[in-house]
Amino acid sequence: MSKLRLTFACGPYDRTLALRDGSVQPEGIELNYIASQPPDIFWRMLQFNEFEISEMSLSNYATLVSTGKAPFVAIPAFPSRVFRHGYFFINTDKGIKTPADLKGKRGGVPEYTMTAAVYMRGLLQHEYGVKPSDVEWVQGRADRLGRKLPADIRLTQAPPGAELGDLLERGEIDFMMTANNPLAFRRGSPKVRRLFPNYPEVEKDYYRRTKIYPIMHTVVIRNDVYQRDPWVALSMYKALCRAKELAYHLLADMGSPKVSSAWLQPLIEEEKEIIGSDWYPYGIEANRPTIEALLQYTHEHGLTDRLVKLEELFAPSTLRDIPLSEGQHV
Repeated sequence: MSKLRLTFACGPYDRTLALRDGSVQPEGIELNYIASQPPDIFWRMLQFNEFEISEMSLSNYATLVSTGKAPFVAIPAFPSRVFRHGYFFINTDKGIKTPADLKGKRGGVPEYTMTAAVYMRGLLQHEYGVKPSDVEWVQGRADRLGRKLPADIRLTQAPPGAELGDLLERGEIDFMMTANNPLAFRRGSPKVRRLFPNYPEVEKDYYRRTKIYPIMHTVVIRNDVYQRDPWVALSMYKALCRAKELAYHLLADMGSPKVSSAWLQPLIEEEKEIIGSDWYPYGIEANRPTIEALLQYTHEHGLTDRLVKLEELFAPSTLRDIPLSEGQHV
């Protein structure tokens, strides 16, 4: 029997390299891997359902699931996850010393509903008492889903062509939370600095206390594909786990390091000490605190119509964590 030919749109990650180069092949599937940047993938998938399988914003997907009209189903593989304390930036002239000082301020965000922003607002609210309604928000780009926000959220659009980092440097916004370092910060502007200068230590403490390691993106399968061939979900999940394991082994070859970092070995050893031997975990149980936090925040922020349950997000065949012998851990 010939294999099912499917297109998978995903970022160019080390943990998916084996799927891109074909050294790992999902059982029963001839995979066409399209490597692209997530914002482009999300837009094309959300607007046009363009790919059979794709990387997807976790918050956008949760919003769709809450409506009962999600056009795809997820598997618990997470190509992108990032702690976010290091992505709060402030204007140095605004008198901001602590997170509590953000109350009453004007804050920039690339997209209010994007996953990074959801985790960061949840962090402000639950760690520092700053609610979303305490801030006047300026959004850098149009929302992908066109979601109507709660009445107490003050949100305006940045001027066309404006770069939020430039607005921050000029003091037109007081702070910014983002998914990447703003250009003004990269240029070394004295007007822009991090809210948490010691963010690695803050993030490690946060994880030890909460077990939340923010997940940005999951992997989704278009409904027509899943309904016709439900086995695709487990096949892709196993393949993504195997590809990640191969990435772990590649990184572990310290005789000729595959990453341009002088201290890669102690970095990985520290992550394994804090997070565990599977330091970039897929699956349900290792990620339950993280996913349930995201679902709580999306509901609190008015991005979901109801509180979505974790199990609603994923194909039933993938709810069982893959054991060691099947390739999830090293």
